[in-house]
Amino acid sequence: MITEEQVREALQSIEDPDLGKPIAETGGIRSISVKEDSKVRLKIALAKTGTPEQMQMQQQVVDTIKEAGADSVGLRFETLEPEEVEKAGGLKGEEGPKILSEDNKTQFITIASGKGGVGKSTVTVNTAVALARAGKKVGIIDADIYGFSVPDMMGIEERPKVQDERIYPVERFGVKVISMGFFVEDNAPVVWRGPMLGKMLNNFFNEVEWGDLDYLLLDLPPGTGDVALDVHTTLPESQEIIVTTPHPTAAFVAARAGAMAIKTNHRVLGIIENMAYYESRSGEKEYVFGEGGADRLADELKVGILSRVPLGQPLEDDSVFAPSVYQPEHPIGELYDELASTIMKKVPTE
Repeated sequence: MITEEQVREALQSIEDPDLGKPIAETGGIRSISVKEDSKVRLKIALAKTGTPEQMQMQQQVVDTIKEAGADSVGLRFETLEPEEVEKAGGLKGEEGPKILSEDNKTQFITIASGKGGVGKSTVTVNTAVALARAGKKVGIIDADIYGFSVPDMMGIEERPKVQDERIYPVERFGVKVISMGFFVEDNAPVVWRGPMLGKMLNNFFNEVEWGDLDYLLLDLPPGTGDVALDVHTTLPESQEIIVTTPHPTAAFVAARAGAMAIKTNHRVLGIIENMAYYESRSGEKEYVFGEGGADRLADELKVGILSRVPLGQPLEDDSVFAPSVYQPEHPIGELYDELASTIMKKVPTE
């Protein structure tokens, strides 16, 4: 059974990411509790909480304590007092935000929906990949913080790297990706409240080294909650794509997402009708979710329909694990290439 002394010894190698000093020196080890079944409970104080660095450090703490003999590790974080931060030497210097700076030419495209289950993340991933195939420099922020799915959809198994206080996103299919999914352990649920989620989202903009991008796509959570509102208020301006199915109810609630974009002075680029129909091998189209929802939504928001994407699975390819990415030779992949071409005309980068 692991002891408190072993836990404390294991924590000697853990540094506060914003102070650059071991938490044993900063007073960051607030409490250690070891149960008889080798369950360890820790309270740790950091100079800054709710950051990607904290999430990465959390994984490091869990791995370190388990290697020392713990069966499970529970963590709680709090913030160091200002005088403690000053005593530890103060915060390391930070670079200002690059992606949101006035001279940045990146085009922001938010992908929104009124409700879950309409394929918004699938649309985000395949639109980004198609833009990259067209030669554009593309990134994705998986801003659906409670329901993150982009890494799994793209078959991403590695995690971002942190260097010189900057986070470097993971790149696949020519697309740079950052997601809450990179910073939680074993698909654990995110139980944070709105203000903490807002801090995490800001860090995705401010502390990630995106480099030179033509387009940054944001996969928003469904509806019009705190995170979606934070995105609209944080961005200087963006183009928004609304995803719906043909079902009247999906289109009805999607109108709220469009109304939010308009009220926050962002432009609705158009509608994508996902799961528009199912095409059988004989070429017949079955409208399994009905017809007309996207048309009514487009009329209400006074925008056009960018694409109608049918139901279908990507081609099987054992050599490339990417469950939701359509290949360019796939009929649906061709539709996304056409969509990318439409977007590049409507939202030029030069």
